[in-house]
Amino acid sequence: MRSEEIEIRTGSDEVVHDLTSAAERFLADVDGDGLLHVWVPHATAGLAVLETGAGSDDDLLAALRQILPADGRWRHRHGSPGHGRDHVLPALVPPFATIPVLGGVLALGTWQSICLVDTNVDNPVRRVRFSFLAG
Repeated sequence: MRSEEIEIRTGSDEVVHDLTSAAERFLADVDGDGLLHVWVPHATAGLAVLETGAGSDDDLLAALRQILPADGRWRHRHGSPGHGRDHVLPALVPPFATIPVLGGVLALGTWQSICLVDTNVDNPVRRVRFSFLAG
């Protein structure tokens, strides 16, 4: 298995950050088939496979704001007001994704991208681990 961790600066705003290019760079020297496993070792971030750039990324953040409002209802209370919702996020947007790799190329659909979903405005830096399991 081959594995590498990268750092992503998400800043101080909620974000859907496209990781597809980084995943493709990680796979640049792969010419076979297998699985790319993507892992976010954080308690307040997740991964999603979705279309970006046409509004779906903003729609996801808007939906998460409705489902997980940043208000005082959360028992987990350290950090920014409403931060407890960020700790619930990985139960809805899991911290992992596995994508088939065929001939060294991600087998994503035409409009699919691998995205880091981060609603935690208190943590501007994230780590993402790519692992390739050859088939």
